[in-house]
Amino acid sequence: MSQTAYRTHHATEVTEDLVGERVTLAGWVDRRRDHGGVAFIDLRDNSGLVQVVINDEEMARPLRSEYVIEVEGNVRLRPEGNENDHLATGKVEVVADRIDVLAKSDALPFQVSTALENESENKLPGEDVRLKYRYLDLRRPAMQRNVKLRSDMMRAARSVLDKLGFTEVETPTMIKSTPEGARDFVVPARLVPGSWYALPQSPQLLKQLLMVAGVERYYQFARCYRDEDFRADRQPEFTQLDMEMAFVDQEDVMAMAEQVIAAIWKADGYDVKLPINRITWQDAMDKYGSDKPDLRFGNELVELTEYFKDTPFRVFQAPYVGAVLFKGGASTPRRQFDAWQDWAKQRGAKGLAYVVFAEDGELKGPVAKNLSEEERAGLKEAVGAEDGDAVFFAAGARESSQLLLGAVRVELAERAGLLKPDDFAFTWVVDFPLFKRTDDPDDDDVAVGHSKWTSMHHPFTMPSKDWIDTFDEDPEHAMSDSYDIVCNGNEMGGGSVRIHRDDIQDRVLNVLGITPEEANDKFGFLLEAFKYGAPPHAGIALGWDRTVALLAGADSIRDVIAFPKAGGGRDPLTGAPAPISDEQRAETGVDYDPEEDD
Repeated sequence: MSQTAYRTHHATEVTEDLVGERVTLAGWVDRRRDHGGVAFIDLRDNSGLVQVVINDEEMARPLRSEYVIEVEGNVRLRPEGNENDHLATGKVEVVADRIDVLAKSDALPFQVSTALENESENKLPGEDVRLKYRYLDLRRPAMQRNVKLRSDMMRAARSVLDKLGFTEVETPTMIKSTPEGARDFVVPARLVPGSWYALPQSPQLLKQLLMVAGVERYYQFARCYRDEDFRADRQPEFTQLDMEMAFVDQEDVMAMAEQVIAAIWKADGYDVKLPINRITWQDAMDKYGSDKPDLRFGNELVELTEYFKDTPFRVFQAPYVGAVLFKGGASTPRRQFDAWQDWAKQRGAKGLAYVVFAEDGELKGPVAKNLSEEERAGLKEAVGAEDGDAVFFAAGARESSQLLLGAVRVELAERAGLLKPDDFAFTWVVDFPLFKRTDDPDDDDVAVGHSKWTSMHHPFTMPSKDWIDTFDEDPEHAMSDSYDIVCNGNEMGGGSVRIHRDDIQDRVLNVLGITPEEANDKFGFLLEAFKYGAPPHAGIALGWDRTVALLAGADSIRDVIAFPKAGGGRDPLTGAPAPISDEQRAETGVDYDPEEDD
């Protein structure tokens, strides 16, 4: 509905169809131009721009950038030659005969004008300033598009889920602390001194209870909270599209999720080819060095462990040796290869071995002289190289070496301009391990139990059918019924078949080192519910901020969140987190000492 007390139309509704008609508009002065006694302003609202002509100098004199105004006037065609094909309203203008200033504006700390949208992003201030004045930053057209896109995507998801028979259910944000792989944010309970609520890391247990309750098909856009070390792709509070189904298996959930994803992308004009391709977790690691592979380009890793099994080169006398091709890399200057070493060390590696195949066929580079004649002779064919190419190597533990090569693969593609943000390469990653070791120095997840094993996803993930009888005898190799949806090297979401049998749940908890007493204390309410007829159930959650960022082509999830946090969880806008008063502290009971009551 465009017509309100302050306007008859939005800016972009003023088209050739309204020529000769009278309109009332309201919005911000985007910019002003003066030409020989006539003033032109671009009036901006959340739909876009329209040009307003002011022939009265007294009417125009007080207007400044970002003033909020109401304009009344007649629509006319722009004079021939003055059309602007870049604007939806570029063929018309409004000749104002009344302008009311609804609110004045001080000089802005940075410009938000639509006229600056095509200029370098370097014109923007640092992120802290943008977040401090987020209400101004959100006026920028790029940010307005992101906010609108997020809303359109939510509407599309709700529409398809409604057609599939899902019920939207809200779950609480103050619950009991449960083990889910990260630290909880906790809230003191004033009415129960010494006791605490936890903010949910996900609605995991609650949605499983909804399945026990007979809801069968549930979803919500859930607010989640995790007290994790800050990284560029993380926020302490975030949103996920949470979906759970009863009487289904993995295939049913994946088919449902594909319909949701296709509808979301369709909201922005993209068609997703269904069904989405699949790759096992092991193949993803072996071929792409990542459990969330970017498939917009090829250049698979090459395993050379067998090739170098008898090598005299001590570095390659390792459990795993792999390589990735650097197409055309032989012409790279030595200083750039040295920079690659620094790049690898920043990622925790000792360095990045390499060779080059010169245009004359000669094998060069630091590694070349350490190889046997037989290894030198067959290396080009083994890695699929040609004269003029280079090859990077990694050797050591399989997973860490593959992860390094996977990062090299993506970095090479980015430098070669192969990562187009509007190309979308989806894949399912399936057949994940059920457990992972707790002593991995590169893994900052919090162990959910007290053994050398923790859950790859969470403690309620069902072992795969082949492992149900033996997963606790060989945790290192046990596999799960879990699945991730990946797009352009980003994990959009993940899910699993859930454990609904108490005997399987008890065995999983035993592997994790969680005693029956501890399990009952932490999530006994779920175990109790399972005694009353729990249906087979499974689900998936999409990280909504990441999903929106992908479709928006945003470099950071902070650009698709209205009011995100900065580094360290700080909020430059409100000043949170902040100290509380002594009175508030006393009321919360955070200093409660039960011995004082005694």
